Amino acid sequence: MTTSDAKPDDASPTGTEPALHRVMGPWLLLLFIVGDILGTGIYALTGKVANLVGGAVWLPFLMAFFVALLTAFSYLELVTKYPRAAGAALYTHKAFGIHFITFLVAFAVMASGITSASTASRAFAANLSDALGLGLAGGIGITAIGLAFMGLIAAVNLRGVGESVKLNVVLTVVELTGLLIIIVIGFWAIAGGQGDVSRVFEFKAPEGSSWLWASVAATTLAFFAMVGFEDSVNMAEETEDPTRTFPKILLLGLVITGTIYVLVSISAITLVPPAELGEGETPLLKVVAAGAPNFPLAVFGFITMFAVANSALINMLMASRLVYGMSREHVLPPVLGKVHPTRRTPYVAIGFTTLLACALVTFVGEVPALGGTTALLLICVFTVVNVAVLILRRDAVEHKHFRTPTALPVFGAVCCAFLAGPWTGRDPVQYKVAGMLLLVGIALWFVTVWINRRSGVHPADPLPEDLSGRGTRN
Repeated sequence: MTTSDAKPDDASPTGTEPALHRVMGPWLLLLFIVGDILGTGIYALTGKVANLVGGAVWLPFLMAFFVALLTAFSYLELVTKYPRAAGAALYTHKAFGIHFITFLVAFAVMASGITSASTASRAFAANLSDALGLGLAGGIGITAIGLAFMGLIAAVNLRGVGESVKLNVVLTVVELTGLLIIIVIGFWAIAGGQGDVSRVFEFKAPEGSSWLWASVAATTLAFFAMVGFEDSVNMAEETEDPTRTFPKILLLGLVITGTIYVLVSISAITLVPPAELGEGETPLLKVVAAGAPNFPLAVFGFITMFAVANSALINMLMASRLVYGMSREHVLPPVLGKVHPTRRTPYVAIGFTTLLACALVTFVGEVPALGGTTALLLICVFTVVNVAVLILRRDAVEHKHFRTPTALPVFGAVCCAFLAGPWTGRDPVQYKVAGMLLLVGIALWFVTVWINRRSGVHPADPLPEDLSGRGTRN
């Protein structure tokens, strides 16, 4: 595995659209990655994982961490080799050269960001209800709060990436504080003889399921808590010196979050029995109440709200930039590639992704269904990326870059392909939601083909360097 001080070519702007700002240094990138991974998954789904495996709730999070780590090594080789904003779509196109497959991968990544943000909006609404004592268990009230929340995220996104990243710093600190509170409460209680540490090693599979398949099913859900690292590669054109920065920062971010997840899981299950932890949508509030009865629950409820808000902000930031990039390369309608003249943000793409997120909040709703769909979409994308890194070994570039051991992407591709299958016990609704989102994308594809033909653009032509629009903007 090697890196070099040599930098890849970075062309200067020549197009009519303004270029993206390079505002992210190493520490901002680390906070971006940690903030994107932490949040909704661990705050909202810990109890759902406990329903599947009992006290060994930490095990699926640990398994998800290792699968994510395998794929992260593939991303590191590719993002340092091709430091462009299109991420998985660029890697897929370079590896396979099939325009439609490239589009499907890009749209799947975009859709995963939207489903993740929709999950966060539902979790935000549930925690707001609990923090304010509104007693909204679901239905119209939660949906209305979720929709208002998505509108607020859109407004921040429209303001600009600099403002969004600065807000991400604040929210990341808040969500990290919330998880550290859980860890401290848990281990303080353990030291004081509270709780039942033996539950950590109790595995209780649902009736009719073995421990192995229960662990696999729980891992497909826990995997949602580990996704987010892949979003960072879509910010490559807004990162300072990405070839040198990404390897150490991405791996450090994964290790930090994986460690926090295991510690939070141990604290939670020690203080709250699995059956109780799995009830409702605010499991960590129960941990605080059990381990520190005098701690103001409303304060922790607001911390949880800020944590999931961070996940939504980063995912909508990524999704809108990816839609913008696809439009600039003529694989989505050109209107989606417009940039605001003063704010320099892709305002039409932001509006489009926000509308899709609002539709999911309204018509799908349930947090496990939306979170599981996010994991499903990304596991499929990760399978392709792990294969692509092997194919692209034959494509030499002028600068040196990170190189991962060959065994890692091979094992990563096998693991991801396995976790995407229906044999894992995945809820069928996740396949339905993913399918509907991809159908929207395919419909837009055909609209774009029609527009391109009328304007003399040939969509079957090889794509330029990336989907972020560098060929037309820079």
